[in-house]
Amino acid sequence: MHSMLKPCKTKTRDGALQRLRGAALALAVLSLPFASHAQAALEMVARQVSPKAWYVQGLSAAGSPANQNFISNAGFVVTSAGVVVIDALGSPALATQLLAEIRKVTAQAVTHVIVTHYHADHIYGLQVFQAAGARVVAHRAALEYLQSDAARQRMAVSRQELAPWVDEKTRLVQADLWLDGPHELLLGGTRIQIRPMGPAHTPEDLAVYLPEEKVLYTGDLVFRGRLPFVGQADSRRWIVALDELLAFGATVMVPGHGALSTTARQDMLLTRDYLMYLRSVMAQAAKNLEPFEQAYDAADWSRFAQVPMFGIVNRMNAYNTYLLMEREAD
Repeated sequence: MHSMLKPCKTKTRDGALQRLRGAALALAVLSLPFASHAQAALEMVARQVSPKAWYVQGLSAAGSPANQNFISNAGFVVTSAGVVVIDALGSPALATQLLAEIRKVTAQAVTHVIVTHYHADHIYGLQVFQAAGARVVAHRAALEYLQSDAARQRMAVSRQELAPWVDEKTRLVQADLWLDGPHELLLGGTRIQIRPMGPAHTPEDLAVYLPEEKVLYTGDLVFRGRLPFVGQADSRRWIVALDELLAFGATVMVPGHGALSTTARQDMLLTRDYLMYLRSVMAQAAKNLEPFEQAYDAADWSRFAQVPMFGIVNRMNAYNTYLLMEREAD
């Protein structure tokens, strides 16, 4: 399938408080150092992965003005009756570039945008597609976050830290179609299956599958070639979700971050093994009533220390997992 790739150019007491705390921690990522290659000139190239499916690959870096928040992947499916986009990228400017890449492939209009989850690097471009007439499709579990102080706080800080690409005109966009369960789009004779996978990475996780072409878009359930951002994940359920993704039998998997994969099982191992290690180390610390900083400093991180994004996300991931293991022990 690689031959088909071608460029087209402390405990919390309720869920709301926990999500707000996690969002505040996540905001710190925006001001941390990022990989030096993020400073390079921004380039977006749509790559074909099957007769109808395409994707663009973001940088393995933290969001910054230098990269316009282009740190996640997005995809699109071209049918005879329109285009379905999977995720909208991390700024309106990026969404505009993605539309331009689509136009190089087809003149068909974008009819739908499927949101795999409502993290900033996947949704800040939604307003561009909505203005172009596309319907936004997402899981209803995202509504709690969209209506929270955490979402508003994240947007406020993004307008400062990601200016001018995220500014006062950038807004949160709700779905036109909220899903409560599995859903299938039939467009131009192409079946596009949408499956709820959360709560895992987020409560609202969706996977998108093209059964005729065996192409699977996983959103951030899979981070390839870098450590994942755990945030407020249900990591126990996330590990189960990885097995559920394998059950699709896809021959090509487009992750939320990193290059596409034709070896799904092997490429899920890094995400799975990292989550399992976080849970093991932090569960023991929580059980022993060991302070987080002491537990973190005592842990052996050598297996993951050289993996991209370790220095940016690992301490935050460990802290959020520590809080999760406290709650699970109650």
